[in-house]
This record gives sequence, structure tokens and C-alpha cells, in this order.
Amino acid sequence: MSSKSDKKKSLVPRLRFPEFREAGAWEKKRLGTQGGFLTPLSGKSAKDFDTGDAKFIPYMNVFSNTFTDIQDLRSVIITDDESQNAVAKGDVFFTVSSETPEEAGMSSVLLGDVDRCYLNSFCALFRFDDHLSPNLIFLGYLLRSRSVRCHLSRGAQGATRYNISKLVFKELPLVFPLAKEQQKIAHCLSSLDEVIGLQAKKVQALKQHKKGLMQQLFPAEGETTPRLRFPEFREAGAWEFIPLEAIAPLVNDRVQLKDISNVNYVSTENILQDFGGVAVANKLPTVNSVSSFQAGDVLLANIRPYLKKVWAANFSGGASNDVLVFRPRNSQGGQYVAHILKNNRFINYVMAGAKGVKMPRGDINSIKEYPVPIPPETTEQQKIAHCLSFLDEVIGLEAHKLDALKTHKKGLMQQLFPSLDEVQG
Repeated sequence: MSSKSDKKKSLVPRLRFPEFREAGAWEKKRLGTQGGFLTPLSGKSAKDFDTGDAKFIPYMNVFSNTFTDIQDLRSVIITDDESQNAVAKGDVFFTVSSETPEEAGMSSVLLGDVDRCYLNSFCALFRFDDHLSPNLIFLGYLLRSRSVRCHLSRGAQGATRYNISKLVFKELPLVFPLAKEQQKIAHCLSSLDEVIGLQAKKVQALKQHKKGLMQQLFPAEGETTPRLRFPEFREAGAWEFIPLEAIAPLVNDRVQLKDISNVNYVSTENILQDFGGVAVANKLPTVNSVSSFQAGDVLLANIRPYLKKVWAANFSGGASNDVLVFRPRNSQGGQYVAHILKNNRFINYVMAGAKGVKMPRGDINSIKEYPVPIPPETTEQQKIAHCLSFLDEVIGLEAHKLDALKTHKKGLMQQLFPSLDEVQG
């Protein structure tokens, strides 16, 4: 039987920098023994927000950022006679409520001082006692590590919304190596985050480039020729506008569910936002048949069209009833139709005719009448499609690199911090 001493010795990460491999076990502490919670903003009404000369940190800033983004602050009125707790460098913020247990208790660490700044009332504010605060960058990553996230997710209670009590936060087990090892881990992960950030900016710049290019390659509203045209088509004349139904009609073919798997089933849930493609479906419906689609079709998730869930199919499969399937009449024009529909102009058109507030749906008859711009020569249409498809490939490759970097970081964090069983032991 192992002793308490043996358990303490096991409190080490799987991956350790060479100079710390003989440094011994990490030390475990409960968050509540290291400091205390302060009251965030209180006693405010709606009229006090988005005005005034004080600032506050919004909920989504805490939820989304390991380290608080001091550029993402909102205004609030704070009078001289109020007793409110201003935030300070080293403070830790936690979300206390969320729609799922997995998203509860997200943390954010404030790395610098901000004058007259406060925390929104839907988050918790923790402050370390003097001389007990660890390396702040190390702390930020530690609080987003797997063991911490699992502890907080398990502690979330609720039905429609999940909440975490102060007691759960206070009992949160944290593990710390010596200061120099904290610093090394912090430097490693922050350097990787810099690389991820640069790659994310590269992907975003390519997407913005494509957006601007599309605005020039197709005629602007009220015009019949585009601003930018390939040299050989500059004298080709005006474009015409033809209803989408005439170019790529909706199809209502069916396929038996027994012939469909999670890999080739598409619903509004697994078509990705912002024209991001599709993911493998988590589940199949409990029906006998679903809509059929084939490679070359263009699919639109018709619930909340503003999410921009449009996908050009590169394989055959089945789709849910809330996914519209368009089939280009000309197989060579399939890519062109895909780019027409993967366009903010088309999405804005669909939303203008959508019905419903919470879950708007595009009007099918209106969608069928969408005016598709068609150049006078088929070769110009093909050249535009080829240009944009090539750019899509470049964006896809760079996005894949970004995903690989994020996956690498996730795996690295699982090894740089002690495992869940060791921390909870």
C-alpha cells in the first residue's frame, strides 16, 4: 500500500524540462487558502452601463480570454459615494453561470493595472493574499488546464443553467512547482500562443482578402459589370441576373437512413459557421429517410441563416429537413454557384426575407428568386470560380495549420501539468 509520501512524490507532470526533472513533486494548495473573494459590481441598473468614465470587464471577456483583454472594456457610472471593489493586477475572474457544466467556471487573469475598472456582476473576483500569488502567466494556463476544468465542471449545479458556488471555487486544488519552473512553463506556453495568434491573424487576413476580392469580382448592387475583371473579359459586356431556381434548383430526393452514417449525414448542427465546411455528425435522426445530396450540390442550413452555414458537397450523403439542397444544372458551374451562395450578399438577402425572431428561417420561395449574377461568357464564370476555389484551398491549408497548433497546445498542456487523478488524489 502506498504512503502519503509516495502520493506526494507522484505529483509531477509527464513532461518536464530537463533542468527540473529532479526538482521534486509539485505542491498542492486549495484556492481558498491563498486569498479571498471580493464582491464584483453591485447595485447597478441598466441605465448605469455604457456611459460614465469608469470601466468594467464584460462577462464574455472573462469567458473567452485566459488573460483579460484590457481593450475589451465597457463604460459604467461609478459615483464617489459608492463602495465598489476596483480590480487590480493579479486578480482572477471566474464565470459563475453557464448553459452547460463544461463551460462553467471559465477563468481569466488580469496581468496589469487598469484605473477605475470593475468586474461585471455575473462573475466572481478572487484576489491572492500578499506574497502568495504565483507567476501570473503560469496561473492563467493552470486555471485552464484539464484538472482545473474538470473540477469546476463537476461542481456546476443546475438544470437549464449551471452555477458554481463559492465553496467549489475555494476547494479548487491547484498545483505549483518552484518559481523558476513556473516561469519556464509560462514562457513556453505564451510563446506558443504568440505563434497561434500570428497564424490566426494570417487566416483572418486571407478571409478578408477573399471577401474584398468577391466584392470586386461580382457586380455591386445596382450595377451590371464588376469593378475588377480579368484582362481577357474587360470588353465582354454586361452581366445578367438569373433566378437561383433557374441555375441551381432545390432538389427533394430521399435516401434511406440505413444507407447513411455519421460520416455522410449533414444537419444544421454539423454544418460549420462562417462557411467553414462540415464536421462528423454526433448522432443520426430517428426517421426512415432523409434528404439526399450528391457531390457538387450546395447545402444551406436554413435555420438562423446569419450563421452562414453553407457547404459545397464533395461527397454524397443525407441531410436533415432544415438543410436546403441546391443542384447546379451545369456540373461545370457547381463551384461558381457555391461561391455565389457562400457570400455575405446572399446571406443578407436570405435574412431580409426570413421569418421568425429567435429561430429565423429563410423563405424558400424568396431564396429561389435570388438574382444570381452571370457573366456573358462561360469561360469568365469558370475563371472566377477557379480563382476563388484556389483561394479557398489556401485558406483551408492555413486554417488546418492553425487547428494543428491548437491541438498541439492542448496536448502539451496535458503533459506540462500533473494529471487529473494526481491533482485530485
